Amino acid sequence: MITPDDKLADAYNEALALEKAGDHAAAAKAYARVLALDPDDHGGAAVRLAAMGLGDTPERAPEAYVEMLFDQHASVFDDILVDQLGYHVPLLMRQALLDNAPGPYERLLDLGCGTGLAGVALADMSGHRTGIDLSANMIDLAAEHELYDELYVGDAVSFVEEVDDEPWDLIAATDVLPYLGDVAAVFTGVRRISMANAVFGFSTEVLPDEVMGARDFMVGPHQRFVHKLTYIETALTAAGFTMLHASDITVRHEEGTPQPGHLVLARAV
Repeated sequence: MITPDDKLADAYNEALALEKAGDHAAAAKAYARVLALDPDDHGGAAVRLAAMGLGDTPERAPEAYVEMLFDQHASVFDDILVDQLGYHVPLLMRQALLDNAPGPYERLLDLGCGTGLAGVALADMSGHRTGIDLSANMIDLAAEHELYDELYVGDAVSFVEEVDDEPWDLIAATDVLPYLGDVAAVFTGVRRISMANAVFGFSTEVLPDEVMGARDFMVGPHQRFVHKLTYIETALTAAGFTMLHASDITVRHEEGTPQPGHLVLARAV
């Protein structure tokens, strides 16, 4: 008996094979069938379409896709991200904070905390520490560090928009914006839960201006969002922040090629 899950898997595998073969027109039609079977988009069809330059650019990666992606890779996440892809953004943020806003900080909010890499990097700079991630499996691993006072499973944007708690004076989002396009909601939400003069640190990914053209953000070739720094600064100002620091960084390596980005620190005003 063919189940709905079987139909979805077959449709997704067909779409992915067509995409990898370079037949983007046929892949787009196949991904449309995937979305009809799975409106929540666990496979990330919307961002894959946008990465091919087909369909509208979504405002963010689907929650179901991000949750499934990180749940599936949680057990090998640190090995893949740090050892294989050369990801060291939490350590870069630590150094940027030491150079520009060393604290100490009373309360750290780690958005998209994953396995707790940022929590480890910033542990001695902060007192009370809160982490949130969409992936329950990631939260389980973060808890093993015994660094966080509170851990939540949930969406980072919804959390900063809705949480009713004491404000934070250090908010970190070291690998969150690559899964968000429009940053207005998360920036406004972060400002809502920030103390006066709080510092907000985050990373972005970028592509050359000739690729991005007039777009403020787009989905890059690896299904993650890239952002113009001018857009980021404008959005920060609108949300009630002033930029403290922005530096060019290598976020990770993809197939041996450095993925450029920015490390940004902003202060609540």
